[in-house]
Amino acid sequence: MNRTSFTQEFLFRASPTIVYRFLTTPDCLIRWFCDECKIIDEKYIFDWDGSEEIAHIIDDIEDEQLKLEWEEFEGEGEFLDFRLGRSEVTGETILEITAFCDEDEVEQEQQFWTTQMKELARATGG
Repeated sequence: MNRTSFTQEFLFRASPTIVYRFLTTPDCLIRWFCDECKIIDEKYIFDWDGSEEIAHIIDDIEDEQLKLEWEEFEGEGEFLDFRLGRSEVTGETILEITAFCDEDEVEQEQQFWTTQMKELARATGG
């Protein structure tokens, strides 16, 4: 099955600093993304129902971007990218997510991220 990337944007009332903290702090990640998380050196170790996934940091720019490469797809050019910005019109934080999945799972993955972003919005206060 071919893999493809997709990008989605989400708006938050919380500042980029707060949203960034929820992307980069284990205590915050477990509130919206995974069951457990450890960050050791340049890698994130996520746990979902006892299943461990490891992601290596590609880029980490405070309050602007977190880009990870899943160990499972290392060297294949796939990544999970979170980019933060601000809407000049509304002042809201814009979180742009780029991720990869199988071609036939794009709609399902987009729904997954929409659900996760609702959880993140709740956790950050909007």
